[in-house]
Amino acid sequence: MQIKKAEFRKTLVRDFADYNGEFPEIAFVGKSNVGKSSLINMLTNNSKLAYVSKKQGKTRVINYYLINDSFYFIDLPGYGFANASKEEMIKWSSMIERYFEESNCLKCVFLLMDIRRNVSEFDELMIRYAFDLGIPVKVVLTKADKIAKSKRKTEIFRFIRELANYNITDIVPVSSEDRYGKEELLKKIEECLSS
Repeated sequence: MQIKKAEFRKTLVRDFADYNGEFPEIAFVGKSNVGKSSLINMLTNNSKLAYVSKKQGKTRVINYYLINDSFYFIDLPGYGFANASKEEMIKWSSMIERYFEESNCLKCVFLLMDIRRNVSEFDELMIRYAFDLGIPVKVVLTKADKIAKSKRKTEIFRFIRELANYNITDIVPVSSEDRYGKEELLKKIEECLSS
């Protein structure tokens, strides 16, 4: 799959089913600062499409990007942000839950995790919640450029072991910096759209 056109369309905090009932949606979710916006920019070849902040917890809304005039990338707020208040965390998590429950067009959730970290409690909660709603989950390991190429397969197998309870074996390592894994990830997105 080639992405030839990408444009920001809408920011929402509610009424997700009312906005889009036509195009399939691919959602990206993960802990704060895991690289969701950078990944969207890399996939779309547009470094200015999604705002990338150096501060954690900057995405506090749900952003819709129309891709190739035929489907949406959905950038969900990051979770597990240490400096966020409990009230903010509850608000963000309830927004993600509402999106999962209300969207009629969500085809797949791509859960982003830093390849250098362990699976967090928040990651597991996100997987369980998506599974409870029957939403397919694919795992993307970001920041692959931060470790040696020779260690990437080892890290994939570590994540497979950590996620054994969920039978997740479809894991793609990527780097937004050097575009490593881009084609494989686009292929996974295409598979989700056609399923």
